[in-house]
Amino acid sequence: MLATFRLNTLPVVSRRESADRLKNDPSHREDLLQYLEVPTLHDNPNPSKLGEAKMSAKYIFVTGGVVSSLGKGLAAASIGCLLEARGLRVNLMKFDPYLNVDPGTMSPFQHGEVFVTDDGAETDLDLGHYERFTHAHLTRDNNLTTGRIYESIITKERRGDYLGKTVQVIPHVTNEIKNAMRKVSSGVDVAIIEIGGTVGDIESLPFLEAIRQMRQELGRENTVFVHVTLVPWIAAAQELKTKPTQHSVKELLSIGIQADILLCRTDRFLSREVKSKIAAFCNVEERAVVTAKDVASIYECPLVFHQEGVDSLALKYLHLEAREADLSKWKDLVERAYNPTDEVSIAIVGKYVEYEDSYKSLKEALTHGALAQKLKLRVTWIEAEGLESKHPGDESYKSQLEGFDGILVPGGFGKRGIEGMLNAIRYARENQVPYFGICLGMQTACIEYARNVCGLAGANSSEFDPAAQHRIIYKLRELTGVEEMGGTMRLGAWTCILQEGSLAAKAYQATEISERHRHRYEFNREYEALLTGAGLRITGTTPDVTYVEIVEIPGHPFFLGCQFHPEFKSKPLEPHPLFRAFIEASYGARAKRGLELNTERILARAE
Repeated sequence: MLATFRLNTLPVVSRRESADRLKNDPSHREDLLQYLEVPTLHDNPNPSKLGEAKMSAKYIFVTGGVVSSLGKGLAAASIGCLLEARGLRVNLMKFDPYLNVDPGTMSPFQHGEVFVTDDGAETDLDLGHYERFTHAHLTRDNNLTTGRIYESIITKERRGDYLGKTVQVIPHVTNEIKNAMRKVSSGVDVAIIEIGGTVGDIESLPFLEAIRQMRQELGRENTVFVHVTLVPWIAAAQELKTKPTQHSVKELLSIGIQADILLCRTDRFLSREVKSKIAAFCNVEERAVVTAKDVASIYECPLVFHQEGVDSLALKYLHLEAREADLSKWKDLVERAYNPTDEVSIAIVGKYVEYEDSYKSLKEALTHGALAQKLKLRVTWIEAEGLESKHPGDESYKSQLEGFDGILVPGGFGKRGIEGMLNAIRYARENQVPYFGICLGMQTACIEYARNVCGLAGANSSEFDPAAQHRIIYKLRELTGVEEMGGTMRLGAWTCILQEGSLAAKAYQATEISERHRHRYEFNREYEALLTGAGLRITGTTPDVTYVEIVEIPGHPFFLGCQFHPEFKSKPLEPHPLFRAFIEASYGARAKRGLELNTERILARAE
């Protein structure tokens, strides 16, 4: 029996009273068990039948071994893509073993990008892969950390929900994990669950134990274990080595999990002999040993997996029937990726460029915009601090920005590198180079305009200088006095009204949009009249006109700053309108510059 009980239907009683009622009143015992949202295991001697009537989804569990960063998230997303292409409904989930409640307060250099969902959840970047490869609608329920699970359990314990019991990893933590998995499986055919970390890490043991229990409860026909592992090429020996994979599978077996499908990361296709050896030592079918070969474009992964039969195997093990996969759009996408007609070069001036995963969705969104026009994207990462002027009048930074078709300043926090960003924005504005500013990139664009066009030398953000003379950007009014960092920003999807005839409205072909946000500071509308009087145009606001969402400069080839993060909603088969427009403008600037150079050469020859 699995049931949910509303808190307000239970009378407020002490833990001692609750225990007494549990002991003496069988009917009340049932209510309390419902309230705890736990299975009545003692009443059901056969756990495998537990919730069978309710269960409709089947599960694919994705784990990783040998080393981290093997691409479990991409593997899960690609499998989801293939199952959707066969007409199945899928949902995906990621468990992260770290103790942070969410990645919102983690350094981008350690964790990479924080992906934001419509409901305002700050999640792991793998959820970005899930949304780009599938049509799954993700929420905060699709990403759980150890910290969040323990936070929930401790809250329940303090409230007295466990009726005086000793709270333990098994069953309380594992039950919490299993309940979370069941929640995301509602209304779909297959739920794909990724377990973060590497098999053998102590942090991930509760999650691995939970998925082991899921197989015990649901049966082999309803669960599949996919293990992503490494088969390295040893140059000195001139051969592929299977021992790391064997040991990784052995580690899984030691905790009671037998892998069904092995995705072997390698830089070359595995021979029949190598696959046969791995299959024999790891106790899987030979065809379940899959070559997960390195590819030039991540969007080829679903095609490679399909060629290797991953989707057919999963359906076979899950006892599911589905139509043949329609991958024509993905094949066309990959064709455009590998056969571009030209290229476009974009400079990204950021604070965290040493670790590209900090801007994962951003780079992918640019790629989507380029692929839509059959262009090859060339990205140059520029550290913002490296563009700062060493003394007044120093313009040596310009040499680093010459020759790019477009300049983009992404989001970030803190004052490091801000002066370099302002120099990059000024260069783009004065030299008619297409400019796209996102979040911090919009805020710095407003500061640059105030300083260099409106003449406000002291213009700044209260984030960088609380005592600034002209606070063009200041803290969100509803956050005044709030000092906690976690989850205290303006997060999630918010509606934006676009001004008719604006660059943004033309790109979206709409005047009302919804975009995802993640910011703590806003444009100070006390300076609106001054900046707009000098030529800046506010073309996007919230419906109540409280917040400025988009600014533009009319007459410029492309100069647009937005407070939201459009990269989170871009997909390879559905490029985001703003990125498509930015790439189009950048390529137009490239073509114009090429024409001017050719004209100059012709004139020089004529002379």
